[in-house]
Amino acid sequence: MDEARAREALKAAGLTGRAGPPELLALGENAVFALGAEGLVAKVGREAALLPRARLELAVAGWLAESGIPAVRAAEPEPRLVDGHPVTLWHRLPDAVRPAGPQDLAALLRQIHALPAPPFVLPPRDLLGGVERWLRLAGGAIDPADAAYLRARRDGYAAQVAALTPHLAPGPIHGDALPRNVHVGPDGPVLVDLETVSADLREHDLVVMALSRDRYGLPGASYEEFTAAYGWDVRDWEGCAVLRGARETASCAWVSQHAPANPKALAEFRRRVASLREGDPEVRWHPF
Repeated sequence: MDEARAREALKAAGLTGRAGPPELLALGENAVFALGAEGLVAKVGREAALLPRARLELAVAGWLAESGIPAVRAAEPEPRLVDGHPVTLWHRLPDAVRPAGPQDLAALLRQIHALPAPPFVLPPRDLLGGVERWLRLAGGAIDPADAAYLRARRDGYAAQVAALTPHLAPGPIHGDALPRNVHVGPDGPVLVDLETVSADLREHDLVVMALSRDRYGLPGASYEEFTAAYGWDVRDWEGCAVLRGARETASCAWVSQHAPANPKALAEFRRRVASLREGDPEVRWHPF
């Protein structure tokens, strides 16, 4: 899905032209638009198959509001399905007063990890579940041998993840725990991007920052701030390497979906696959 297609879906939903053209805020798994002066944000999903995930995200937002967790709030309780695209509406957050840091993320994760189960069923963290869809969207833009390698790697890690013995008690997790998913406004840090909230190993939320340190250039001091604020370093857990390997597989496949239309994405995909094939855990990956 490109920006033009997402704008067409907004128009079909009657969400354009009220207060000027929607402003594109992000284009990734979703296209995210600010709707002028209305104080709303619209998220347009890639395909109709993502409707159940959109519905769950809205349920999670309501649950977190009732639980007193600082998180983005939904403006409508149900998603719309417009021209094959799930569309959800959210209240726009006030402007950030500063960038979110590792300590902000750790404090919010401690709150999420202290919650009991919600009154609805949270799915497990299907970390590898999107691999097939992303490779399908990549199509012929990527080498079939690379796609086959990632499928085999996915299958191997899926079995290993299922056999892990956790250190922490399983329960609600954010699922994509990075500072970029924290917004620090006038009232403090707020969690955003609730699509991957799940019920699973709490270690899923912690291995993300460990991988950021090793692959994406997060300074060691920043990582130490995160572990100090959370109270534990997931690298001390024997299952860390397995969760890291699974997440690397998913992250590599995720980039592939952008390869057909973006040469930089294709180059980054090839960089990531090569580093996995070579078994080099320190090749720098670039956020995309």
